[in-house]
Amino acid sequence: MNELQIGDKMYNVKQQGFDDFMRFSFSEVVELTKTLAVLKNGVKLVNQPKTSFIEPIGYSVNRDRKTHWHLMTLEIIRKAQIENEKIAIHDWFENKEFSFEEKRIVFKQLNQDKTKQDK
Repeated sequence: MNELQIGDKMYNVKQQGFDDFMRFSFSEVVELTKTLAVLKNGVKLVNQPKTSFIEPIGYSVNRDRKTHWHLMTLEIIRKAQIENEKIAIHDWFENKEFSFEEKRIVFKQLNQDKTKQDK
């Protein structure tokens, strides 16, 4: 397990309960001290790898040992894109008030897709 280096890309993920979406934050290591790695967003990490709940290796936030940041991978970027799309869709439906005509269009489209699947 290695210490962080300047330029390492990091991510953190939070979720408010099991029904909430995963919300990703991304940053980059921009400064190192003897014991800390400072991210571009100002978060200070203890530059000592530990086991975390999400990944085998995590770096805890200084003075908040339960919060961890992890090294970013392409898989994480893809997961974040999918999760952000889910959030955008959810928010759009929560804020949208459908007219009858819009409801009719959606209803027809969904029923049309269902009849195609049944064949």
